[in-house]
Amino acid sequence: MKIILQRVKMSSVTVENTIIAEIEKGLMLLIGFGKEDEMDTQNSMDEKIEKAVQKILNLRVFSNELGKLDYSVLDIQGGILAVPQFTLYGQTQKGRRPDFVTAMAPEAANNCFNQFVSKLRLSKLSRIETGKFGADMQINLLNDGPFTLALDY
Repeated sequence: MKIILQRVKMSSVTVENTIIAEIEKGLMLLIGFGKEDEMDTQNSMDEKIEKAVQKILNLRVFSNELGKLDYSVLDIQGGILAVPQFTLYGQTQKGRRPDFVTAMAPEAANNCFNQFVSKLRLSKLSRIETGKFGADMQINLLNDGPFTLALDY
């Protein structure tokens, strides 16, 4: 599982000229699942997703009054916009066109993404939004910082 976390002042997802999700201050997550994730037993995948969700919810990436990273998305009661992103598994070592052979099959990846979002929704955050799996999405965001982290699980 790969996750790109971006601290944002706002973010939205548009599909077919309609905004389907939007948040204000919080985190925008691009989430991809790979074939190696399929090799994990279901309990192991559950644990991996739970670990990632808890890390994201509690990661101190928001500044206090002195500019020190002291607050989590839970602390500031920010929003989370989770977007499925299989292209995180694109391979570019050979040729000029990326291949996605290491990405998890769509049905399995969709199940993992839904499980991830379900665990996020168990948090005390009031705003959890998602992109649409398999859709041609346009992402709009105002990165705060910019602040971006790449997380691998």
